[in-house]
Amino acid sequence: MDGSLFQTMTIVVGIAAFFSYINHKFLKLPTTIGLMIMALVLAAVMILIGEVNRDFMMQTCEVVHVIDFRLLLMDVMLSFLLFAGALHVNARSLKKERVSVLLFATMGVLVSTFIVGFLSQWVVGLVGFDVPLTYCLLFGALISPTDPIAVLAILKSANVSSSLETKISGESLFNDGVGVVVFLSILLVHENGVANFEVSETLKLFGEEAIGGIIYGAILGFTGYRILKSIEDAPKIEVLITIAITMGGYGLASLIHVSGPLAMVVAGLIIGNKLIQPKTARKSAMEVSEFWEMLDEILNAILFVLIGLEIISLPNNGSYIIAGLIMIPAVLIARLVSVAIPISLMKKGETPSSKTITILTWGGLRGGISIALALSLPQSEFRDLIVLITYCVVVFSIIFQGLSIGSLVKKLKLNQ
Repeated sequence: MDGSLFQTMTIVVGIAAFFSYINHKFLKLPTTIGLMIMALVLAAVMILIGEVNRDFMMQTCEVVHVIDFRLLLMDVMLSFLLFAGALHVNARSLKKERVSVLLFATMGVLVSTFIVGFLSQWVVGLVGFDVPLTYCLLFGALISPTDPIAVLAILKSANVSSSLETKISGESLFNDGVGVVVFLSILLVHENGVANFEVSETLKLFGEEAIGGIIYGAILGFTGYRILKSIEDAPKIEVLITIAITMGGYGLASLIHVSGPLAMVVAGLIIGNKLIQPKTARKSAMEVSEFWEMLDEILNAILFVLIGLEIISLPNNGSYIIAGLIMIPAVLIARLVSVAIPISLMKKGETPSSKTITILTWGGLRGGISIALALSLPQSEFRDLIVLITYCVVVFSIIFQGLSIGSLVKKLKLNQ
């Protein structure tokens, strides 16, 4: 490992540990939110110091740039976070809500992508930027999926009803895979031109990535379960096997061109519900569960500190910030519509519950995956604009929506 990368990660882990202590001892906020707020404050202080001392600012930016956020999240941390999250989701509850989860994760993502895309082109036009529609649709695709990492971390303390929790967590686990497919499809159109767009290619991509990922994840899950079940009272070996399933399975998914995120979700659901969640689960299986809970907490702490520190590397442009602030309500409007349409279809003509729509809209948190996809956008004069807008939406989502979702649940009396 490169020395500078190791040193940087050492600093980040140290900051995460220190901030976790301060939050637990004094702030008492949800861990991920507390850590990100403190990281944002630290980054803001460093930026202010950098305005006085340019050498300090250059060194600070260099430290942040050592870590490739997109690579670290999408290729390293995401597999562990999704597997750990899915491991503790009740499959029976998810099966009851399968229609709503499917509609939210497919129709909801598509509706939101196009609404956000058209609204964002209009908003950036207001502040003086002529951004191509396909580039705006790329923003729509990357910001529309709710982030499973942010959602699952914050829902733990929100005390929502089990039905709503299943809807929100189930959607967030599956729609990122769909969102990536939509993102890649629009990226192909952007690079090749609208005239060369082919529906068959898009359907082929969806089949390979989404459906292929689900099938591959089921194979991984059942195979892993059979292997783990054959071992009696060897928790250390079982932990090692689950790590191998996560790392090896995710790596192989990219080689065979199927969705690694969806594969990890399906594999985690199968292993968790067959091995860990039954009341008769062995002691060793519960120790495996405890390991993944601990790893989930550690990785979430590191991730949200990194999200907070990422502000240091963002462009300092007033027009970009204005566009980002305007897009926050625009994204919420798109979320409202993309939730209301599937719910209306499920109600078969009945008036959908405004309370349910409200909490699903406000509970659709965005997080690190959106930032990672924004950072993967092709080089363009508008790339920094989209990255900063994405960051504004994500920070608002995690801090303001994340902090208020518990109070909103109590006010709407949806915690029954």
